[in-house]
Amino acid sequence: MKFELGRCLLNERLIESGKSAEWLANNMLVKPERVYDFIDNKRVMPLKFAISIADFIGCDVRDLYELIPNEYEVKRKSQYP
Repeated sequence: MKFELGRCLLNERLIESGKSAEWLANNMLVKPERVYDFIDNKRVMPLKFAISIADFIGCDVRDLYELIPNEYEVKRKSQYP
């Protein structure tokens, strides 16, 4: 099944892990503004970056975004059992 990316859930994962955006930026060796851009949905995380973030905060990479099933795919599959 194909998915569209919904909103970024990084802030929620950071809260759950007890970490801050600044902590993550320091550990990822990037400016905090870049992390905040992900949190505010101004940028989409590149996959390599998302994998590293997930590793640092202890979550699955798929937990960093809302995943929305592609409606076209869902409709197409329901037409062909």
